[in-house]
Amino acid sequence: MNPSNDPYAYLGFTKNADASITRIPGHIPTTAASIDPANPVLTKDLPINPQTNTWARLYYPSAATKLPVIVYYHGGGFVLCSAASSMFHNFLSGITLSIPALVVSVDYRLAPEHRLPAAYNDCAEALRWVNASEDEWLTGRADMYIMGTSAGGNIAYHVGLKEAARMKIRGLILHHPFFGGVERSASEMRLVDDAVLPASVADLMWSLALPIGCDRDHEFCNPVEVEIVEKVKVLVTGCGGDPLIDRQKEVARMLAENGVDVIQEFSEGGCRGIELFDESKALVFYELLKNFLSTCIID
Repeated sequence: MNPSNDPYAYLGFTKNADASITRIPGHIPTTAASIDPANPVLTKDLPINPQTNTWARLYYPSAATKLPVIVYYHGGGFVLCSAASSMFHNFLSGITLSIPALVVSVDYRLAPEHRLPAAYNDCAEALRWVNASEDEWLTGRADMYIMGTSAGGNIAYHVGLKEAARMKIRGLILHHPFFGGVERSASEMRLVDDAVLPASVADLMWSLALPIGCDRDHEFCNPVEVEIVEKVKVLVTGCGGDPLIDRQKEVARMLAENGVDVIQEFSEGGCRGIELFDESKALVFYELLKNFLSTCIID
C-alpha cells in the first residue's frame, strides 16, 4: 500500500462519517509478557492508574544486579501502538540485556480518543509511580533515565525537561523524536512521499493528536522554547533517511543554545525508526546508549 493514497488505511483506521475513527483489530502485532525463568529477559505488566487504564511493562534481565532504570515511552504518532507492541517489546528486550538495565515501558492513552496533553499527563504520572513503587523489581534501583521513540521521544522531551530536576533524572534519550510544524522543512520536502512516514500520514497523526483547533505550530508539535535543566544530559538520535531529521536537529540546536548538555548522533541513510527493524542497527544503538549512560552525571 502507498501510505500517501490513504493515510487512514495505512494507520489501520476506518474514518467514520462523524470524523471519528474505528481501529482495525490486529493491525499492530503484540507480544505477551512472560516471567519464564528460561528467558534471558523477564517481563511483567503492572497497572498504573485503573481510572485511565494506564499500565507499564517491566523488563528485567534474569541475571540482574543493581540496575539503572530507563522509563520508556513507545512511538506511534500518539495514535498507534502500545507497550505490548512487538516491535517495541523486542527492541526493549535488547536494551535490557545490552546495557543491562531495568526498563519500564509506559502504556499511555492514545489520540484521538484522548488528545494531547493526555499522553503527557499519563507519562508524568508514570514517572511518579516508578519513583514510589514498592514492586520487588523496582526496589534498590539505581539512576533513572527517560527515553522515547518517535512520539515517545516527543513525550520524553516535554515531560522529561519538566520532571528532570524534581525526579533526579540523569539523562533523556530522544530516539527519532516526532516533531513538526506548519511550514515544511527541507528534509520533509525531500522525503514528502517517504515509505515509512510520508507527509500525509504525519499530518493526519498531528490532526488527530493535537488539541482541537490547534495547528502544527502548537508547542506540543513545534517547540520554540526550552526550560534549562541542570545536571541532565540529552541524547538526540536519528538518521538521514527520516523526513523529520531537520526538525530533530533544530530541537537539539535549541537545547544546546539554551545551556542544555546535548549529544547529537545522526547516521547517514536509513529510515525512520530503523533500529526497530534492523538488528545490526539496533546493536549499534545499544552501544551508543550504553556509552551515553556512562557519561551522565552521578552524585
